[in-house]
Amino acid sequence: MTKPAISPLGLEYLTEACSRQNVEVEVVDLCFDDDPLVALQQRLAGVEPELVGISLRNTDNCYLLSAHSFIPHLTEVVSTIRQATSAPIVLGGAGFSVAPAAVMKATGVDYGVQGDGEQALPRLLQALYGKVELAAIPGLLWRADGRMHSNAPTWPPIANQPGLRRDTVDNPLYLQRGGQLGLETKRGCDRRCIYCADPFSKGHRLRTRPPAAVADEIENLLDHGCDVYHICDSEFNVPQQHARAVCQELISRRLGEKIRWYAYLAPAPFSRQLAELMRQAGCRGIDFGADSGNDQMLARLGRDFSTEQILQAVGWCRECDMAVMLDLLIGGPGESQHSATESVAMAKAAQPSCVGISLGVRIYPGTRLAAHVAAQGPMAHNPALWGETADNEQLLASVFYLSPQLGSPQQAASFLEEAIDGDQRFFFGGSGDEDDYDYDDNQVLVAAIAAGARGAYWDILRRLDASAQM
Repeated sequence: MTKPAISPLGLEYLTEACSRQNVEVEVVDLCFDDDPLVALQQRLAGVEPELVGISLRNTDNCYLLSAHSFIPHLTEVVSTIRQATSAPIVLGGAGFSVAPAAVMKATGVDYGVQGDGEQALPRLLQALYGKVELAAIPGLLWRADGRMHSNAPTWPPIANQPGLRRDTVDNPLYLQRGGQLGLETKRGCDRRCIYCADPFSKGHRLRTRPPAAVADEIENLLDHGCDVYHICDSEFNVPQQHARAVCQELISRRLGEKIRWYAYLAPAPFSRQLAELMRQAGCRGIDFGADSGNDQMLARLGRDFSTEQILQAVGWCRECDMAVMLDLLIGGPGESQHSATESVAMAKAAQPSCVGISLGVRIYPGTRLAAHVAAQGPMAHNPALWGETADNEQLLASVFYLSPQLGSPQQAASFLEEAIDGDQRFFFGGSGDEDDYDYDDNQVLVAAIAAGARGAYWDILRRLDASAQM
């Protein structure tokens, strides 16, 4: 299984929601088993479930330089379940939701749920007893009459979601083996990035949780001795007023003195005031999705901020004593060696704690980037595409866009390494070397966490690097 251990946040939220609707759920968590498939067989032996659900977090590791797909292992899990029970199987999760029909076809499962599962899963169980029509379940995919059927997902409000208990899985063990726990303050993303699949898995509109419910959930985790978190919102500061309200709630309960947390943010909207509030509320590090240090490339990628705003945001965080990572996405449409060099130079000038570089842009179905590529003709003949370009129209297998002006992935990587010029703050995602911040089966992280390191993985890696240079 993938290590470090990532706590199954969506599974926890879904299990608690089902329990509130009087649906009896048994969670089979295979993360810590040496042989997960054997453990799954043993757990299903002698059990007669009415429905078996699987949560898929990611389809692959999203890095051009390593390109590791998780679908083959998923099909093994499905096959193991089929051998143990005749119960129907339903797939869900963020990974499933970015390419639902393709994952259904690859695995052969009976049902799938795109988007939120808290309402859909109990209704599917009712449908199995003839109490609800399948066509009335939002986001459901199913097989009938020799073809695939699908309902459009809906994105119900989560404002009434209570503070969750977070006792479905062994969160203290996940903290011990994974170094952090996830939580969310909202769902959805209304940004216009040309490459992002979040709107397809979480919805195109923002759905906020009450700050009090977020604080309640944190207090429940603290009761279990869990005090380090990563907020899984697409961008914590969108909308900015909700981020401020969450921070103020944590400050009012004096939780900022007891916890450490990290978050993804956009460089704008952001302010010195928000940086100060986040620090008082316990935030220790921010990962800004900067993407580029060239304003033209930012516009091409669909970003609505400038390089000047990136520099300003990093400065405010440094003034408030928070670690900062800048994530750069190099190789999108129109990228040149000049614009890529500007991105590296901007990152150096900003003086963040560290910089992550992803080379090439993963293409997901339904995105504007996917439409751009489709308009250019057959994938197999497109010089900008790398990965599985044959018989992959649904883009389930990894396909990456890399601007032809940068050459091959190896040529682009060599060029970027020359531009970085030995700056130890830069990490290369998926490279497989000592500067790699691909978190999929990262044994450096596993060892550091086992030795007591806690926090966002980029922060653990940059602290390890800083210690090694002392």
